Amino acid sequence: MNNKIFPCLWFDREAEEAAKFYTSVFRNSKIITTTRYDASSAKAAGLPEGTVMTVIFELDGMQFMALNGGPLFKFSEAISFVVNCKDQEEIDYYWKALSAHPENEQCGWLKDKFGLSWQIVPGNLGELITSPKATAKLMDMKKIVIDELKNAQ
Repeated sequence: MNNKIFPCLWFDREAEEAAKFYTSVFRNSKIITTTRYDASSAKAAGLPEGTVMTVIFELDGMQFMALNGGPLFKFSEAISFVVNCKDQEEIDYYWKALSAHPENEQCGWLKDKFGLSWQIVPGNLGELITSPKATAKLMDMKKIVIDELKNAQ
């Protein structure tokens, strides 16, 4: 691993599917390595031997680990990944690619098909919400629309 600190994402059995999905969405991304449960580790984990255990992958230069650990833990909004976008086109791209639960969308936050939360925001969001009107506009949005925030200044 190149990162001293990196996220480990716990999945039931979807680690490989998730890593392939995320590396297809983010440019400059790749799967680095995949390990599988052997007989002894499979027994301890309660998963079949040969099941994918971990997938190390990279999204635009940042490394992640996906772990198949069983159904014990689920993602929550307490952790999210922020994607700083350069323009509306990039916001629209990531929103379309990642959003899978419209009922959970708010202020640029979304949940993907695995239940992982993302914040798809313009890189200059802090500058765009310096007025109370712009902040109020943000609170009414699901996907952020940069021009609407600019017009609310």
